[in-house]
Amino acid sequence: MRIALLGAGHLGKVHLKCILASGCWDFVGFYEPDDKNAAAATAQFGAKRFDSLDQLLDMVDAVDIVTPTPTHYQLARKALRAGKHVFIEKPVTETVAQGKKLLDLADSRGLTVQVGHVERFNPAFTALGGMTLNPMFIEGHRLAAFQPRGTDVSVILDLMIHDLDLVLHLVKSPVKKVSASGVAVLSSTPDIANARIEFANGCVANLTASRISMKQMRKMRLFQPDHYLSLDFLDKNTQVVRLFEQTANNLPPLDELMEFETAHGKKWLQLQMPETAPVNAIEQELRSFHAAISANQAPVVTLQDGVSALKLAHQILREINARKAHAT
Repeated sequence: MRIALLGAGHLGKVHLKCILASGCWDFVGFYEPDDKNAAAATAQFGAKRFDSLDQLLDMVDAVDIVTPTPTHYQLARKALRAGKHVFIEKPVTETVAQGKKLLDLADSRGLTVQVGHVERFNPAFTALGGMTLNPMFIEGHRLAAFQPRGTDVSVILDLMIHDLDLVLHLVKSPVKKVSASGVAVLSSTPDIANARIEFANGCVANLTASRISMKQMRKMRLFQPDHYLSLDFLDKNTQVVRLFEQTANNLPPLDELMEFETAHGKKWLQLQMPETAPVNAIEQELRSFHAAISANQAPVVTLQDGVSALKLAHQILREINARKAHAT
């Protein structure tokens, strides 16, 4: 299956490397208007640059869009109208309305669109596969050092949107209320933000994202009845703490448990650390995109998933702006 890359900037070159390493794609070439970025991609990978997007689209079955967010909609629309499957980096589009238009277009053409919410492929998250998850409180921290190349969008659309996608995937309930605050420190949009998201089923997610931190952190903790789960997306490891009652029928061997007394009787704790395979998450998502097209199945991260995360991100941005307007 033939694929083209649209955008050969910093992240685009990472995608190009992963496409070539995946072993499942026939890479045709890339489209990149910036001469410096294009020259670097050609020098590093020997990849062919196309000056004409139309010519490149005629030669492929799918495209991987890794360009600045404001260009996503036009490029994806052009590719879909040409009958091509589309992988598109997050955030999927600038506006929710644009995302919905792409949904209608993809559905009408019967084409596969996958959105690059890469943390779904992080070993810390995939290690939870098969577990029954019903979180009632979620806490997430995503902290990064300042990088000027990420400031074309707010920290909510740049970093927090990863966690918004994960939370919406985990909590199968409508959003009931959003409270948020944020501060623009080094750019014109919020560089640090906190959001509290309340769901109809009672679950609450408290998320913090910063791109002006002195240290890196990408952690999420999930709390549900009888379970506590800690996910470290940076170190790619997961811890699962399970609580067992004295009368539990499925009590594991006692040598695997920590016993303690409570006001309600004796209980046991079990700490598990599921195995996490050392995989490249971007390479994995590009392989899964290929598999979804080949099997004519929905991708792991659908276009609807991307639009839902974007919608929640914009709701958070509106709350931040409303708080700022009220303060002034």
